[in-house]
Amino acid sequence: MSIKIAAITDDGQTISQHFGRAKYYAVLTIENGQIIAREQREKMGHTHFAGEEYAEESDPRGHGFAPAEQDRHFQMAEAIRDCQFLLARGMGAGAYYSMEQVGIKPVITDVANIDEAVLQAAQGVIVDHKEKLH
Repeated sequence: MSIKIAAITDDGQTISQHFGRAKYYAVLTIENGQIIAREQREKMGHTHFAGEEYAEESDPRGHGFAPAEQDRHFQMAEAIRDCQFLLARGMGAGAYYSMEQVGIKPVITDVANIDEAVLQAAQGVIVDHKEKLH
């Protein structure tokens, strides 16, 4: 059985520190503990929504829970709907929640190398640093 894991990236090798600003998703397919395929997909981000109104940040849960922001997160998730995990090194709490709502397990990792983090996620040993959500 294969599993697909997405990681946000700007260079294809390292996991970006900010979900909203990253340019791409690296999508890796893992089978029997091995990376068998990788692709780079365009990722919608803050620049795609430039000029749109942003709601006041008043939600006690954190950044990104306003309805318009949730809609943006769902649009960002469209490119990786076939993935089981999304790896990032930083993310707003609203984006994290949105990924969970579409059935993608978000993980905030301190591992920068995409291949290393993806293999850890596939093995179920990656640490999710939810305390880093903003």
